[in-house]
Formats: sequence, C-alpha cells, structure tokens
Amino acid sequence: MSKLLMAAIANRSSFATGSTLPGGFDLSRIRIEVLAGLTVALALVPEAVAFAFVAGVHPLVGLYAAFIVGLITAIFGGRPGMISGATGALAVVMVSLVAMHGVEYLFATVVLMGLIQIGAGVFKLGKFIRLVPHPVMLGFVNGLAIVIFLAQLSQFQVPGTAHAGAHGMVGGEWMTGWPLVTMLALVAVTMAIIWVMPRLTMAIPAPLAGIGIVAIAVIAFGIDVPRVGDLASIEGGLPGFHLPMVPLTWETFEIILPYALILAAIGLIESLLTLNLVGEITGERGGASRECIAQGAANTVTGFFGGMGGCAMIGQSMINVKSGGRTRLSGISAALFLLAFIVVAAPLIEQIPLAALVGVMFMVVIGTFAWNSFKIMRKVPLTDAMVIVLVTGVTVAYDLAIAVVVGVIVSALAYAWNNATRIHAKTYETPEGAKVYQIQGPLFFGSVEGFTELFDPAADPARVVVDFADSRVVDQSALTAIEAVAEKYEGEGKSIELRHLSRDCHQLLSKAGQLMIDSDDDPDYQIATDYSVRTGMLSGGH
Repeated sequence: MSKLLMAAIANRSSFATGSTLPGGFDLSRIRIEVLAGLTVALALVPEAVAFAFVAGVHPLVGLYAAFIVGLITAIFGGRPGMISGATGALAVVMVSLVAMHGVEYLFATVVLMGLIQIGAGVFKLGKFIRLVPHPVMLGFVNGLAIVIFLAQLSQFQVPGTAHAGAHGMVGGEWMTGWPLVTMLALVAVTMAIIWVMPRLTMAIPAPLAGIGIVAIAVIAFGIDVPRVGDLASIEGGLPGFHLPMVPLTWETFEIILPYALILAAIGLIESLLTLNLVGEITGERGGASRECIAQGAANTVTGFFGGMGGCAMIGQSMINVKSGGRTRLSGISAALFLLAFIVVAAPLIEQIPLAALVGVMFMVVIGTFAWNSFKIMRKVPLTDAMVIVLVTGVTVAYDLAIAVVVGVIVSALAYAWNNATRIHAKTYETPEGAKVYQIQGPLFFGSVEGFTELFDPAADPARVVVDFADSRVVDQSALTAIEAVAEKYEGEGKSIELRHLSRDCHQLLSKAGQLMIDSDDDPDYQIATDYSVRTGMLSGGH
C-alpha cells in the first residue's frame, strides 16, 4: 500500500481490532474501508452515467468526473468518509450550456467553477454554512431523499425508451407484467439482504452483499432484467489531459462565467450541507474551508481531463458511512475501483442487474429521510414546520441551492419578525423627578418603529434616562432611531441620558452630540468597525 493511503488512515486505526501493520494500522479496518469503497463504486456507475445523459454528454465524461472528483476530495477534503462525484444538481444546470455551446465550453466552465470554489475556501466563505438553520437542514435531507427515490424510478422503464430529465431518465415506457414483477422482486430481495446481513455478520458491508448475491443469482439463472450495460457501455481508457478547445476571448468568459458561478454555488452548498450531515453521524466538526478548496481543486483538474465536474453526493456518502467507511481510504478505494471498472472490468460490471443497485439506493432513501421530522413538526413553532416542508418541496421541484436560499431567507424573516415584536420598556420615575425607560428586547431595523413609539417627549419630564441594560443595539438603523428620539427630546428643550450602551455606540452617538453616561458595567459587544457622519445621520458597517 502506498504511503499516501497509509497516511490517510493513520488516525483511524482504533476503529477495529485485529492484526496491525507497523505504525499501528489495523488490517480489519483496512478491509472494511476497502469493501465500503467497492460498494460505493458500484453505486456510482449508474448515477454517473445517468447524470451524464442529463447533461447531454458522453457517459465517460460523467465517469471520469466521478473518478477524479472522488479521488481528490477523498485525499484532501474536509471530511473523511464523504463521497463526491458527478451529481444531478449540477447536471441540470449544465444541459443548456452543452446544448447551446458544446461540451468544450462545459470543460472550460468546470475549470472556472473550480477556481471560484478555491477562492471561496481561501477566503473562508464556507463558515457561512453555519447560518443554515436546522429546519432547513431537515428539509434538505428530506428533499434529497425524495430526489434520490425519484431518480431510481427511471430504472423501471423499458431500456432505450426514455430521455434525460432533471431526476434521471424520463418519458420512457414503464415496465408491465412479469418484467415489472421480476424487477420489483429483485429490488425487494436486495433490500431484505441489506436489512438482514448486519444481524448475521459484519464481515461484509450489507449493501455489497446485497449487490453480490442478487448479481450472482441473476447471472447464474439467466434472469432477463435490465443491467448496467443497458444504460451505456462504461468501457474506456485512462482520462487524458485535455485543454478545453474554446477561444480565449472576453466573449467566452462572458458565456461561461454565469454558469461557473451557479455551479460553484450549488456544488459548495450541497457539499457543505453533506459535510455537516456526515459530521453528525461520524462525530466530527469543522473542515468547511478545506472542503471548499478540495472541491475547487477537484473540479479544476476535472475540467482539464474531460470530466463534467461534481460535488458531494449524499446518497453515496450514506452508503459509505453505513458500510463502515470512516477514513479517507474508503473514498480513495471507491475512486480507484471506479477507474478499474472503466479500464479493465467493464464487461463484468455491465452484467450487474440494475435492480440490485436500485435496492441499495432505496435503502439509502429510507436511511436518509428524517422520519423524526414528522414528530418534530408537531412540536416546533409553525414557522419552522413550514420551512421544513418548503425546503423539501423546493428541493424536489427545483434544486438544492434555491431551496436552501429560500429556507434561509424565510427563517431569517421569521426570526426578524419575532424579535421585532419583543421590544418594550419598563418605566418609572426617580425621586429626583427623572423618568427612566428600561428598554427590553433587541433594537434593530425590525424593531425601531416599536422603539420610537415607546416614548412621549411632549408629556415626559425635563430629564429622561434611557437604559439599555436589558437590550442590545444591533445595527445602524437602531443607532439612527436612538438619535431620532434624542432629537425629539432636544426639540422639546429636555435632556436625555443614554445608559449601558457599548463602547462603539458611545463613539458613534457622541459624534452626533448625544449625551452619553459611562458606567463600569457597560456591555462590550460591537456593532460597528467604522463610521461617518453625514448631514447629522449615522452610517457605517454594523
């Protein structure tokens, strides 16, 4: 085994017991990782071919992408055990580019897409994935589970009668009679084997056992069912270096840039959400920036080797994790097995019945779908339940990127509205005759109107104190509202004191001539890094 593969599993040798190699490497763990990689590779073949059809390119373009993207991200990615390859989310964007300009423009777009993703990693933009709320994550998981399920339905169509669609092959003639019964029976047998196998032995990953047993039975008894070879021939050679044959002009850049930006965004969103999902299962955190760079490097290289690009694949990642894959070795093995299928084992792999692979993916759907979300939706606020349903629906109807953006926007608006209604004040008068407003609740753009309505400058005494000890000034809109209230009191010839504001609020409001009262217990949060005063109003980054 190469030093690279040994290093990749060095920190994971404690997962299993048994004979160890020099340096503490566990032979049992290596066996589990390699078998998990083999299972993933078998599941990658029909997916890569189907998504190549969706994008309108040769099946080898999808297979090469699955190999190169899978290999590079397995070695350098942010989460060991995560699988990447050609995906449908990217393929549906690529189809119009290929149809209008040809496959060479696709290769150039993938290169630019990769460079954009590397930039996102360098500038650590991946950290913004933490802004995705949990209801959006649940909707993402449920939506992708449904998409995976819908993609498998195309395998129940008569081979050669369908055409490429957003979720696989569509528009074909559906199986009927005994062919359908046989297909369903083999799918059910595969699922049963996957369910029973862990109860009998953990020596072989259950999905691999299901594929192997059903494939042997189909080949041995000559059962007439669709096989991998019915999709397309996967036989080919090693991917070769290839410069995209496009004019190096500004016009070319204008053509590929919009596609590259969309593909980069979709790829990173799907990859980072899958990163978090796999991390919840394996108990690992972090790695977002590293994953961005790895995805970018993988896509850049793929574009120069005739691949269609890719990103993380939640279905194959779940297969890998459920098969015991926890280290980089499983992802590396999957990529190398896939290359071996293309170069030397195509005739054998093409004999595998599609029913076995469909059974594996159906089990992935069952394991991926967040069934507890039905119970959660009865307990969480109505807005959160709506976000779960909304993100699920948009993921299925459109794509993941749009679904996540919509979910985050709706969640943010709901949060802003809820906080906007929380602003209120407790009032009392001091023995000296001053009126004190104790502001409670966050003060930001959504609550400034309610904040302003709390005060009565005309009726209040000559001295007013506004205490922000139980509040928090969040943005420039809040500062402007404070200044507006102070100006009203000044217009009435009354004084106003502002207490318990952060130090940068002191700076900003002091510049506008407000009376600030320093206290030892002033908060130290910051809302601004710079400021300017224009026509008596505050503006700046908050």
